[in-house]
Amino acid sequence: MSTLLQTLYGYHAWANVDLFNKLESIDPEKNGAELRTALGLISHYYVVSQIFAGHLQGVPHGFTSDNLEETPGLVELRAAVMSSDQWYLDYLGTVSPTALSETVAFTFTDGDKGYMTREEMLTHVALHGGYHRGEVGRVLWQLSITPPWDTFAVYLHQAQPARRQQSKSTLVPA
Repeated sequence: MSTLLQTLYGYHAWANVDLFNKLESIDPEKNGAELRTALGLISHYYVVSQIFAGHLQGVPHGFTSDNLEETPGLVELRAAVMSSDQWYLDYLGTVSPTALSETVAFTFTDGDKGYMTREEMLTHVALHGGYHRGEVGRVLWQLSITPPWDTFAVYLHQAQPARRQQSKSTLVPA
């Protein structure tokens, strides 16, 4: 198990919840196109997470593309993303350091071959989600909606408020 990866996925799940909460404030009648764009971006990073979950388990993922033909609605997509986030948190709670360093060969949805370590796959999924959350943040700005404060540092300080204290006993060596 990797403490950093567990923390990273705690952050990833936290950021997804904040993003979905913010998306609920979009008026679908007035800003339906923007909402569809945002959901399409999230749908894409959700599908990629499912593809890599299949690779991590060594089972077929069943996707022929890195997105769905039809983008789910907000409620359905939120449930799917939350379920995926929990799967990754559970996986990280049980995977061994030896397994994390194992190289796994796989085929991309476009047919190209590749391989990555499990740790690299996990890092890719989390960073990929962050990239697309940033794109959704741009959509929110265009609607004059302030995006969530989606940073790792903010997450760490909200999840562990004692990090705001700066006594010698609470400092973690760099």
